[in-house]
Amino acid sequence: MPNPDLSLEVRLISDTTFGRGDGIAGVVDQEVEHDASTGLPIVKGRTLKGLLVEECANILYALELSHSPVLNAFNQAADGLFGVPGSGVGGQAKLHIGTGELPFDLINRVRHEIASGRLSPREVLESLTAVRRQTAADPMRDTPKDNSLRAMRVILRETVFRAPVILQAALTHDEIDLLAACAASLHRAGHSRSRGRGRIILTIDGLPAGSLDRFVARVQGGA
Repeated sequence: MPNPDLSLEVRLISDTTFGRGDGIAGVVDQEVEHDASTGLPIVKGRTLKGLLVEECANILYALELSHSPVLNAFNQAADGLFGVPGSGVGGQAKLHIGTGELPFDLINRVRHEIASGRLSPREVLESLTAVRRQTAADPMRDTPKDNSLRAMRVILRETVFRAPVILQAALTHDEIDLLAACAASLHRAGHSRSRGRGRIILTIDGLPAGSLDRFVARVQGGA
């Protein structure tokens, strides 16, 4: 079927850390991904795709446990969407996701303010984020573990990122329906999910109406 024109939106329901794997000595142990030239938080495309891949694996595992007759069809759909590791050209992913960014108007305004010297990237980053501190508990003493205090930067809740979705080939109905199910099932992202952080709503705009309902009907009907 013809490719739909897709885009992806991530809305943070709670403070969230999309970490970049390092920190800043004396400031934070875990820094968030951000554009160094503007200080604006971003979410890398490979992070967004990884979240969808993880959710897809959970869905397929549930279908396997229930001995669903549609498992094989959606396994093939997953291979088409996300690719087959170690395969050649024929097994490459159809789905590619760009970097998740804040609204263009805000980006342009921030760039103008930085160019004029009225703002610095550090000030921008600190205005859109906060630093949260936490310790690990010692279960034997019911007290914080020694030297366990960690500082983590979080992106504040209600922040919205949008990312382009690029399709390398036409999607099948099963691939579209599985993609809709992956997006609808994804509710957590980032670090410290078990501590109440990282609650999100992920939507993919442009999917045909009824895609998720069709997936549910296929699973429930087994056809």
